[in-house]
Amino acid sequence: MAHFRLFEDTSPEAERVLIEGMRRMSAAEKLAQVQALTLRGRFMLEDDIRRRYPDASDWERRLRFAARWHGPEFTRKHFGWGPDIEGH
Repeated sequence: MAHFRLFEDTSPEAERVLIEGMRRMSAAEKLAQVQALTLRGRFMLEDDIRRRYPDASDWERRLRFAARWHGPEFTRKHFGWGPDIEGH
């Protein structure tokens, strides 16, 4: 039976060590990891929006963030704004 690989660019031994470490983590530790990754993702998205739209108002940056985080349907439905309308 073939072993399913999580990471194609990681050695099987390194992957095994990583998975064992995750299995030893408590639920609270796993939740903290998810929260930290989510926060990093938000920061990266905010930085990308600021870089792409340096002249955008704070409100436009928030709308662009919401459209990318929740999907453009969300901002169209709740704010009447979408990147396809305003330009992505």
